[in-house]
Amino acid sequence: MEGQSLEPYSIAVVGAGPAGLFASRQLAESGATVILFNRDIKPGGLAEYGIYPDKLKMKEGLRKQFQQILEMPTVHYYGNVVIGKKGDLTLEDLQAMGFDAIVVTAGAQGTKWLGIPGETIPKGVYHAKDVVYHYNKLPPYSQKEIFIGRRVAIVGVGNVMMDIARYCIREKKVDEVIAVARRGPAEVKFDKKEMEYVIANLDLDALDEEIRRAKPIMLAIGQDPDEAKANILAALPKAVPPVSRTRFRFDFLAAPTRILGEEKGYVTGLEIEDTTLVRVKDDTRAKLLGSRRNLYVDTVIFCIGDKVDDDFGLPIQWNEFVKSPNPQFPVDEISYEAYDPEAGKSIAGIFVAGWSREASSRLVGVARKDGERCARAVTQYLQTVKPKVQVNEVLEQVTERLGALSKPVVTQEHLPLLIAAERAKAAELGVEDFKFSTNEEMLQVMGLIEAEAT
Repeated sequence: MEGQSLEPYSIAVVGAGPAGLFASRQLAESGATVILFNRDIKPGGLAEYGIYPDKLKMKEGLRKQFQQILEMPTVHYYGNVVIGKKGDLTLEDLQAMGFDAIVVTAGAQGTKWLGIPGETIPKGVYHAKDVVYHYNKLPPYSQKEIFIGRRVAIVGVGNVMMDIARYCIREKKVDEVIAVARRGPAEVKFDKKEMEYVIANLDLDALDEEIRRAKPIMLAIGQDPDEAKANILAALPKAVPPVSRTRFRFDFLAAPTRILGEEKGYVTGLEIEDTTLVRVKDDTRAKLLGSRRNLYVDTVIFCIGDKVDDDFGLPIQWNEFVKSPNPQFPVDEISYEAYDPEAGKSIAGIFVAGWSREASSRLVGVARKDGERCARAVTQYLQTVKPKVQVNEVLEQVTERLGALSKPVVTQEHLPLLIAAERAKAAELGVEDFKFSTNEEMLQVMGLIEAEAT
């Protein structure tokens, strides 16, 4: 059934990151007409704005693949268009246009917080997304003022923490970076490759002390402290030479409880509560001990994951869109069908993939596979329904609605102009890669708005 042509069907894909783009390619290869809506002007999502800036070979390879997808004759790209309750079009608007299916791959646009006092301090408290999007020049984050002080606490021990630690150590050259973890040395989530960029700055004596402090707790639940230490230090043989004197260290078994400095309007420290480790079935949990201490830092960055957009228009539980617990069209035993828990049934024709299905689910390759699996689920679904309206009618409605917006809409015809302008600017500046950091600049070089007179 999956080999059957989808030529009579039209599908809306919301979000042009890896999941959305590779889902679009697979659906278009089956003959479907795909309308791809993207919040940003540029396609790519986290592949464009989440990968560390100097990984240019990886980015260029992905950009070429994305360009090939957008050049497919039945893929239609519309950038600078926000879908959601407060957006340019709502989910209901898309449903009313007669799309046969809607694939939501808009990522996890919301942010998770711990809900501790001091998170709203205006200077020095950030979510990882603020920082990553800022240094990757995603508007409007690129214009946001980010204060990185001399001593930085990063909450979390995954790859995003490593990217931000790398930025603070190698670009900002701060005095100290402290990675704060609720659990112990055996639960770090970063890859050895990411550690190579910062391990030359790691305080090895401080690590020894952390391992010594955690050792009895780890042994009590069957963890091997020596193995955990070896895992952390596995990047040493390929350590990238340091460019700063930044001290990098871990503070394990520490749960943030308060950010200090509310009365001053800027961060003066991070209060943490000591934890221990307990076994709960096959999992390890952190248990608070009641004893508290302060880390005297001036910047706190949370790398604790993301959540989907509360205003998108789909039911949400546990920071994610709800998926059907008993999907009619599963792929590899995964549910891609949006679900209404109040009605107790799937929302017909709406599917979720990528970070919209599972927030913060790691790498570009994972998102790609998830998008392709979702396309298979959509294909199964379309074999059970007849096309709602003719494809041309859907395209006419989309063109009419987007033409009525009070702002420019970017199509795949405009994108080569942006690519050419950025390459020319890179050549002029003598750099390998260049990005315009505002929407206005991008729209100007594509001829969609006039440059302001100076």
